[in-house]
Amino acid sequence: MNPTSPSPQNSHTPEEIALRAGLEFPQLLLPDPGQLFADRAVRLRQLAANHALRDYVMMLALVCEAQHARSQQHPAPTLPTPAQFSAAMEAGEPPLEATGWPRDASWRSELRALLQQVLEQMPGDSPAGATVRAVQALSDETLEQQADRLLAGITLGLDMAAAPLIAAGLQLHFTQLAAAIDPEQAKTIPVPAQASRCPCCGSLPVASVARVGGKQDGQRYLHCTLCNTQWHQPRIQCTHCGSTDGIHYESLQPLADAQAPQQRAAVEAEACDGCHHYLKIMHQSRDVHVEPVADDLATLTLDLLVSEAGFNRHGTNMLLLFGDSDPGDS
Repeated sequence: MNPTSPSPQNSHTPEEIALRAGLEFPQLLLPDPGQLFADRAVRLRQLAANHALRDYVMMLALVCEAQHARSQQHPAPTLPTPAQFSAAMEAGEPPLEATGWPRDASWRSELRALLQQVLEQMPGDSPAGATVRAVQALSDETLEQQADRLLAGITLGLDMAAAPLIAAGLQLHFTQLAAAIDPEQAKTIPVPAQASRCPCCGSLPVASVARVGGKQDGQRYLHCTLCNTQWHQPRIQCTHCGSTDGIHYESLQPLADAQAPQQRAAVEAEACDGCHHYLKIMHQSRDVHVEPVADDLATLTLDLLVSEAGFNRHGTNMLLLFGDSDPGDS
């Protein structure tokens, strides 16, 4: 790994610069299902080349392409009523709280349709095809039980082989829900300065993204693993405990040669020496094509190295799950 320290304390963060200039930037960015899944599929295909998990990454590209196709004809989601929305705001709860929101039965039929499209794009003898068909054949009751465990972060009794495929259906469902929230209503959803979970659905982030362009230029947003909403969090701040001390960055990029200095890696692990948690941060200024879910999957080696150094991950990637989650994230 290549450790680096944050900017000197007397330098100004993008947030401070924006405030000094009187600039306003959105605290919450709702997802765009019409583009999000397609972009993710393209990025997965790019990253699959020469990757140790090439077959798995390529299968997920097919899954994301199917998510995109279903998002174009997904039935209109049932959103919270104004009274339900107001009650959630008064209680300080996410309006689409993942473990409490009554999922419409359509998510199951959409999942099965999504999986059918994946099967149609797979070779007939693909080993992954058997898993896809097995999930497609699960009963409604079993799907709901597995979904409940997934959304609650419970791995006991969770079918780890089926989980990423079921997660794809849940992502499609909750992304459609979040995207359908009225923009004016979305402005009333509070985004605390140290929000470690999604303000829309209460799920953990998969990674954070330092964005370029528009009002968000230079700002850091956490990206929800479930509904794909992004919410603002200041740079150089632990996404788990909120501390701004003891923050350092790790990457897979080799140390620069003095004769040929290299640009810093587009994907880094932002680690906190205080609580010993980390989350990846992706810099669009270093690679404009970085995509939170895809690039997180492609940099699994970074997770392994940071974990070996004694850090626990804050956040999860629902398309690639391992064993028990960290108790601090439950």
